[in-house]
Amino acid sequence: MAAVWQQVLAVDARYNAYRTPTFPQFRTQYIRRRSQLLRENAKCGFEPGLRRQYLRLRSQLLALRYGPLSEQSSFRASSVRSSRTTLDRMEDFEEDPRAQGARGHRRSVSRGSYQLQAQMNRAVYDERPPGSLVPTSVAEASRAMAGDTTLSENYAFAGMHHIFDQHVDSAVPRLQFANDDKHLLACCSLDGTLSIMTLSPSPPTVKVTLKGHAGPVTDFAWSLSNDVIVSTSKDGTLRIWNTEDGRCIREVADPEGSELLCCTFQPMNNNLTVVGNSKHHLQVVNISTGKKVKGGSSKLTGRVLSLSFDAPGRILWAGDDRGSIFSFLFDMATGKLTKAKRLVVNEGSSVSSISARSWISREARDPSLLVNACVNKLLLYRVVDNEGTLQLKRSFPIQHGSQALHSIFCPLMSFRQGACVVTGSEDACVYFFDVERNTKAIVNKLQGHSGPVLDVSFNCDESLLASSDASGMVIIWRREQK
Repeated sequence: MAAVWQQVLAVDARYNAYRTPTFPQFRTQYIRRRSQLLRENAKCGFEPGLRRQYLRLRSQLLALRYGPLSEQSSFRASSVRSSRTTLDRMEDFEEDPRAQGARGHRRSVSRGSYQLQAQMNRAVYDERPPGSLVPTSVAEASRAMAGDTTLSENYAFAGMHHIFDQHVDSAVPRLQFANDDKHLLACCSLDGTLSIMTLSPSPPTVKVTLKGHAGPVTDFAWSLSNDVIVSTSKDGTLRIWNTEDGRCIREVADPEGSELLCCTFQPMNNNLTVVGNSKHHLQVVNISTGKKVKGGSSKLTGRVLSLSFDAPGRILWAGDDRGSIFSFLFDMATGKLTKAKRLVVNEGSSVSSISARSWISREARDPSLLVNACVNKLLLYRVVDNEGTLQLKRSFPIQHGSQALHSIFCPLMSFRQGACVVTGSEDACVYFFDVERNTKAIVNKLQGHSGPVLDVSFNCDESLLASSDASGMVIIWRREQK
């Protein structure tokens, strides 16, 4: 009955924004404690009917206390970020596809749900400008969480908090804070290693270095519980690492012997990782067995450079070096990939970064995709249907002609008036853009790198921003405290 307790936790997470608006630390502690208790109770074997009844009652009580949410089905589609997913407890699609099928069916997004939700939001908030993307002015609870301050005030930085240079002279193509963590950061380098850094207590230090790849490390991803990292390399291997001691748990070689260029976890089952290679192939890999998932492969028009799932894990987008973005439907029961749509961003331009954001809530409009594609612009797309079809919403000017740049949505975006995205740039700067401003969209610009800024990452409460560049430097920026 693990699926039921995950649905209960998803309900709590959905309403968590309305608890103690002035004490975000309490909300974090509350949801983590709820996750722990629900996991423990799930092992006790309670009657399934009682669990479902509890889920209904809790949903009703929370709706009475805080008001109903606009998308009731989202309880089944939410990704439960607090669940622990170590290798010895991960679910295996291959071993029990029938059980997975039942769970996958419950979590699936009904046909047309993306369009329906967008229509509902526009009907409720038709006073907003056409196509408005961000939370509305009536989102009082969320605005209170953000302190009701402007974007410029929220993204003003006091300066550099720390500089890491352990990978100097080799580019750091990717870096990422651990999930729901303020002080744990990881990065990978073209020198063949990865670093896990801790920023507290002061001074910040390199906690552990992950060594084993025989070639440049191109990408990596944290598991939801932060106990595992997967990495890809031009040496043709996928490696699974223990983040506590830096031990390599497993090495999976590409059957074609090709360079592996990108990877991402399946958000609803961290036992599965999707990997893209230099021979245009996309592959779902079971990291517990090291085997490819049957039916979990497809071919793109070029080298696979970027990957991103939507929050429910049902749609996967993949970008290649020929300028195309493909959407795939992911079968939750079998791990099978079905090619759905293709968008040519710009023929021959590399799609180096894709970030998905599911804004299916009463405070926001459309699910969106943020894309870097070597066209001297940062591109923002709207997801218009349940097959991942994309429609360009707007673009922002940056210097991006050849480097593998990346961008992110700000993690607390939906909690304040206005919305912000952050990107690296080849002019050695970090740019913050307000997606709602029609003119002068730049909110902030950070200068300090000596080369193209390749990647950026916020910690969970946006108090720190990390950025990496082509010279191997990692800068930690500290936000001003109001």
